[in-house]
Amino acid sequence: MPQTHLAVGVDFGGTSVKIGVAFRGNVVDQAPPIATADFDGPDALIETIIEVVNELRQKHPRTAAVGVGVPGFVDFEKGMVHNLTNVPGWEGIKLKRILGDRLDLPVAVDNDANCMAYAEWKRGAGRGLDNLIAITLGTGVGGGVVANGAMVRGARFGAGEVGQMSIDYQGVRGTYGNLGALEEYVGNQQIAEMAHQAYEAAGEPRSESNCTPAELSRLARQGDAVALEVWDRVATKLASALMSCCWLLNPHAIIIGGGVAKAGELLFGPLTSHLYAQLSPPFKDHLMILPARFGNEAGMIGAAALSLDSAGMTYRP
Repeated sequence: MPQTHLAVGVDFGGTSVKIGVAFRGNVVDQAPPIATADFDGPDALIETIIEVVNELRQKHPRTAAVGVGVPGFVDFEKGMVHNLTNVPGWEGIKLKRILGDRLDLPVAVDNDANCMAYAEWKRGAGRGLDNLIAITLGTGVGGGVVANGAMVRGARFGAGEVGQMSIDYQGVRGTYGNLGALEEYVGNQQIAEMAHQAYEAAGEPRSESNCTPAELSRLARQGDAVALEVWDRVATKLASALMSCCWLLNPHAIIIGGGVAKAGELLFGPLTSHLYAQLSPPFKDHLMILPARFGNEAGMIGAAALSLDSAGMTYRP
């Protein structure tokens, strides 16, 4: 008989925690988000997460596993959170063991960008592909890598951080001391700063608050020359990092999600052109540049799928 397991996916963001029940690439039920600012430390927040998961389990008794995606460094095998981005107090938290003991279910814990990549690989735009790179473009740049049909995690589970790759060895110093990190150039704030400077140079001053990626998309679709040029510059910088990824990993596809990717062809068009111009035929003839299938639910879907697969309960339609 086909398996009909459900799983709970927990998507731990910098400002809120989203928890939902997923099945076959869809969130079938979701609890109200939990605001992380309402909690002083991990203990009370973990307790609230457990309460919400149990409430969902009561409604969905076929729930068989729990997956958690967090924005920080995670020891995937041990399920230990070394730290969380922008959330103080989360250091050395053995989250897999805590949740497993309290919920009496299999638990998987991974980086949130890996969960997004896993969702796209198993249930989304990259389904059926053995080699892909998935990135999410937003406040920062997250990434995950699948090579030869397996997630690439690295010696200390930190692999796939495309946003920390350098596009300029003399560039802006990043959070971790790395020079020219991609996310220092194509994050939301960095794009707004780039656009602000471009409009100043064109004699058409605009505040940074009026230079968000969403506003730049609107202006570019109306034919605004400065906005179009900014998107081309963003695509050029992104292509620089992805070119290196392609020469290193030779993927079937690059899958791009996140808020910045909502620009659509304004980003994907010049990105494809700039990227293909830097690759030889064996690397680009098969290469697909794809928009992510999943939006804000990617983290929950990926974490849920990962928890089932890690427990040996993969759903196969």
